[in-house]
Amino acid sequence: MDGQAQRKALAAAERALDALESGRADAARSAARRAAELDQVGAFAALPRAVEQANDDLVNNGSLSELSLAALNAAVGPGPLEAVVARLGR
Repeated sequence: MDGQAQRKALAAAERALDALESGRADAARSAARRAAELDQVGAFAALPRAVEQANDDLVNNGSLSELSLAALNAAVGPGPLEAVVARLGR
């Protein structure tokens, strides 16, 4: 496993969540896909779908549903991105 690639995957996942928070749907999708591509251990495999679901919520409802927040939490797993997802839920 290449630790540098995994760190880049983590950074891309964080960019995806930051873009989601700031309403930049295309950037969020792109960064989530990049995180999944760089990820060597499957930690972010579900992130593109979770980001897509969250984007749909934001467009249709103006906020994230509990289901979308749960999907994002599951997609990033335990670790430093949990706080970013929690911030999205506020």
